[in-house]
Amino acid sequence: MIKVVDDVHGELLEEAWALYYAAFKDLNAMAVQRHLMYRAEFDDVMRDQRVQKYLCLDDTDSLCGLSTYTNDLDAVPLISPAYFERRWPDLYAERRIWYCGFVAIHPRAQAATAFGELVEAMYRLAATQNGIISLDMCRFNDQKRHMSRVVPLMLHRLSGEVRTERMDEQSYWLYEFPAA
Repeated sequence: MIKVVDDVHGELLEEAWALYYAAFKDLNAMAVQRHLMYRAEFDDVMRDQRVQKYLCLDDTDSLCGLSTYTNDLDAVPLISPAYFERRWPDLYAERRIWYCGFVAIHPRAQAATAFGELVEAMYRLAATQNGIISLDMCRFNDQKRHMSRVVPLMLHRLSGEVRTERMDEQSYWLYEFPAA
């Protein structure tokens, strides 16, 4: 079951942090850009009412998945709202561009089920507004987990048609001096 909330606090905040940390701690060592928010950053996102929190609950009402989703692009610290405004001025002005900050699935959860439920819930909101969804993924998630193929396949099953575009790419380079 998916439950959408604007604010996560108290015991649920602790449960959400534990799930998020378990889901992203290992990825943090696989990507150059940090993929694990500091606890204070996480708490700020969970309290930010501009960002919807999608909670995937299992049959016992335990949290098994969590994602963040917003159409207020100023609420996402590491993206440039000006980029979206330049590329899609009408959609931007009408707040029909959605950004998925992360999707975290508890290791004990049925990953495909929880992930699919979260993706479907976010898709339904954007689709009802003729909006677009954006997100980022690191190379590890793309190459090892095939996320750039998995997500469009899921969306195709839901919508019948989906167009995918890589909006941008950032590379990290190393310069080594073996003879030095």
